[in-house]
Amino acid sequence: MLSDQERALTSQMIEVPAPTSWPLVTAFGIALLFAGLVTSLAVSVVGVVVVLRGAIGWFRDVLPIPKEELVEIRRAETLEPIAARSTRRVDHLQPGAEGHRVYLPIQVHPYSAGLLGGAVGGVGMAIIACLYGLIAHGSLWYPVNLLAAAALPSLAEAGPSELKAFHMAGFIVAIFSHGIISLLVGLLYAAILPMMPSRFTAFWGSFLAPVLWTALVASTLRLINPALNSRIDWGWFIASQVAFGLITGYVVAHSKMVETAQAWPLAARAGVEAPGLMAEKGENEDEEI
Repeated sequence: MLSDQERALTSQMIEVPAPTSWPLVTAFGIALLFAGLVTSLAVSVVGVVVVLRGAIGWFRDVLPIPKEELVEIRRAETLEPIAARSTRRVDHLQPGAEGHRVYLPIQVHPYSAGLLGGAVGGVGMAIIACLYGLIAHGSLWYPVNLLAAAALPSLAEAGPSELKAFHMAGFIVAIFSHGIISLLVGLLYAAILPMMPSRFTAFWGSFLAPVLWTALVASTLRLINPALNSRIDWGWFIASQVAFGLITGYVVAHSKMVETAQAWPLAARAGVEAPGLMAEKGENEDEEI
């Protein structure tokens, strides 16, 4: 029979499953079993052996009598608050209230501004790239052919003399790829710039974003375009990217912003005719005048 002291000690403890390492052994065996499918049959055989040994050890820990151990129950102590409760009140913003972060941005740049900015920025970047070709290699077509080398194996293996010559296929590929990428990045600018708190931060965002993606391009260019990676002049490349960012950012930031439906009442957003919920367009124009 248990003594009073042992009964008191037992009443303050609970039984929990005893710790075991066999589940980890079993999981390791399963990993070896599947690793052998792509490596060697011997690895799978070893995995099967480890799985069986782990399963047997695991079963013996729970069957026929599970192994358990006693763990002492530690009751949470009620602590008095260290700091006194403040009597100040916090005013919570209500849904639909002006300035609520759920309704930001209330005004955005139109997608057409992003497309226009990407097109103009792409032209500015192309001008700097062609200047590099004229100054460094005496040919406008040198940077064009380097850009097209990502899709044309003939230009990827071409020498300096061939890269300086005009190639119609290279010109078409370069124009198409450069135009598509410029337009997509312009759309990205139109989506991101309204989130900037001021035009000053929008300017620095337009300047720093090309620097960041240039760092990304520098780490992946040898896989995307080995010909360009081996012949690229990073000074000119960064200059062309920054020019693209500043021109695109300027065009997008100075475009006329359009109001979104974020601040509209639910009935208006749902398309329900609800006179009186919103000021009419004519009334707003009269107030501004």
